[in-house]
Amino acid sequence: MFYIHMLLLLAVIFIGIRHGGIAFGLLGGLGVSVLAFVFGIAPGSPPISVMLIILAVVAASATLEATGGLNLLVKFAEKILRKHPEHIVFLGPLCTYSLTVLVGTGHSVYPLLPVIYDVAYKKGIRPERPLAMATVASQMGITASPIAAAAAVVLATAVDNNLDISLIDVLMVTIPATLSGLLVACTWSLKRGKDLDKDTEFQARLADKDFRESLIDPQDDDAETPAAQSTAKKGLMVFLLGILAVIVVAMFSKQILPAGVKMSVAIQFMMLSVGGVILLATNVSPKKIVTSNVFTAGMTAVIIIFGIAWMSDTIIEHHKSYLVSAVSDIVSVYPWTFAIAMFVSSIFLKSQAAVLTIMLPLGYSLGIPAPVLIGVLPACYAYFFFPFYPSDLAAISFDRTGTTHIGKYVLNHSFIIPGFIGVITATVVGYFISMAIN
Repeated sequence: MFYIHMLLLLAVIFIGIRHGGIAFGLLGGLGVSVLAFVFGIAPGSPPISVMLIILAVVAASATLEATGGLNLLVKFAEKILRKHPEHIVFLGPLCTYSLTVLVGTGHSVYPLLPVIYDVAYKKGIRPERPLAMATVASQMGITASPIAAAAAVVLATAVDNNLDISLIDVLMVTIPATLSGLLVACTWSLKRGKDLDKDTEFQARLADKDFRESLIDPQDDDAETPAAQSTAKKGLMVFLLGILAVIVVAMFSKQILPAGVKMSVAIQFMMLSVGGVILLATNVSPKKIVTSNVFTAGMTAVIIIFGIAWMSDTIIEHHKSYLVSAVSDIVSVYPWTFAIAMFVSSIFLKSQAAVLTIMLPLGYSLGIPAPVLIGVLPACYAYFFFPFYPSDLAAISFDRTGTTHIGKYVLNHSFIIPGFIGVITATVVGYFISMAIN
């Protein structure tokens, strides 16, 4: 019956891939219904704590976007990129990574992609080199962010399993690990592909006047009003102070938090508070908040996790004894192999939070030590494997030279090698750092 139930889960995932977005969540709910009414299985527990943290963080980040504060961050990054165009292969991914770490979502990458393309092309650098790595880096930053959904899952799962794991314990591993992976992949990207002046296919296309003119956009000199700039600065200042406050509380949670209050709960009310203070300080319209890109992406993530993670938890809980007996011997001898399981899951589940929500409880059930689970956290990102994630598609569309592409055989696309290099490096480094400090 386990394999029948897994086939049902795979069917839900593959159909979800076809439809995209919240289809994963909706179909996951349908899967729970089938398991309950057709197979007579008691539904597992939906990841309520995780969803509440995501909702709180998304509310704060969306409020920041509504004030123009996110755009202000992007403009600051743009200044750095245009000031040092010769280092775009490193600076572009570092900027997208940093944005994700700060605002907790990889969807912040979109405004920077055309800037990275423009800087690279004008400098004569093959745009594929920074663009492909920039989208990979934006997703690698998820596990290094103190307010991302991935961190919420780790903390909530630790609480459910009575483990003393703090946010600082996680970030001490994931930040250096993901940065290492990013830098190694960027170094590889420096020489990938032919330079534009030596790319015969690109040079042939330059003969077309319309193609030449499409390569560069006219400059947009529209400036924001002083009032809009002031609002954006206030929003960004409050948001950054809020993140700092979360980190400080995480470091000294035993001294600061009231007795019995868990850090996972503290993140919820603190991030809602950050959004509330931004709202009061800037008087931004609530309607503008709920129509922002961050809010839409965040709500989509919540529904995905709600449905697909609930269905997965139902199957895992029902077959836990079988799963533990089947793989415990291998995992006990080679606990790092759990990273492979997370990686494979992420290929199909386009959400790191969803992967961790499903896999971490299983890891604890298998008796995998907490330092190992923390060390292999970067392995929860593998959806670069198929080049259909929105940020990957955006990078392809923004690169008008055509160097960032999906290959003839689909898997030979621009993101797969830097993705593998970045994630494998980050996972190996994270594993050894976590084992060394614990």
